[in-house]
Amino acid sequence: MKFKIAALLTVLALAAVSAPAQQSPLHLNPAVEKLAHGLPVIGSQTDDMSLQNCHALARQDFDYSYVDMEHGPLNLDALAFCIAASMVDKAAVLKKNNAQPNVALFARFPPYGRDLEANDWIVKQALDMGLMGIIFNGVDNKEQMTRLVQFMRYPQQKMSKFQMPSGLRGYSPGNALFAWGISAAEYEKHADVWPLNPEGDLLAIAMIETAEGLKNVDSIAAVPGVGAIFIGVGADLSQYLGVPQTSPVVEQARQTILAACKAHNVPCGITALGKEEVDRRLKEGWRMIRTQRGE
Repeated sequence: MKFKIAALLTVLALAAVSAPAQQSPLHLNPAVEKLAHGLPVIGSQTDDMSLQNCHALARQDFDYSYVDMEHGPLNLDALAFCIAASMVDKAAVLKKNNAQPNVALFARFPPYGRDLEANDWIVKQALDMGLMGIIFNGVDNKEQMTRLVQFMRYPQQKMSKFQMPSGLRGYSPGNALFAWGISAAEYEKHADVWPLNPEGDLLAIAMIETAEGLKNVDSIAAVPGVGAIFIGVGADLSQYLGVPQTSPVVEQARQTILAACKAHNVPCGITALGKEEVDRRLKEGWRMIRTQRGE
């Protein structure tokens, strides 16, 4: 009897020691992993898809980075190359003992939110390459954002709890399986939009850049499947508002966007180019910061 009790205690002790090592992150997307726990995420932007830069992106002390192809060349071959170079990091896999990359890779593309036909195919190709999030430029209303979320979702199984908005993404994950380091079955489980699907690892990020988008930001934030709302440095928005970028009207617009995010519990993103500004924006409640290396 004593032997059985001792053996049981030994098994329980070994289980307690080994359990943390066997646990995988809830989310393969490191940015979603933090956001899901109420933590802010810090990231960077790049338009350099060279091998050296994409390797460097993989080991930044950031949660995400996004490739800006709105203002740079739309080079999908280079993007696929960068995804492989930045997300397939054997050293990170060995260190973490799971498939979660250190830095999630997102991208921005030329089409605006109103250019739905253009977004349809580019979203599909980008996700099949292995991107973990897409920033949609110039989203003006909830109808546009709903459609963009649909482009990122597969049609749901009949037993799914998360049927709406219905998915329109065609199935052929291809390189995404290699980039994410998981099976097709696991990818189907993770390749949905967070937080609509709590297990999802894709982020659908709306960028508010126009007076129309600002007017409708509350309804945009209420769209199921919106992972974050982002405002850039403010140049586009200030032009649409007809005021200089330094005008108090622009800061008021930022705070209007932030209030809508808070009202709907949606992470709100902003560019902050310095430690002082980063700290200030975090205190205000912004949960997605784009800054520069070393900031």
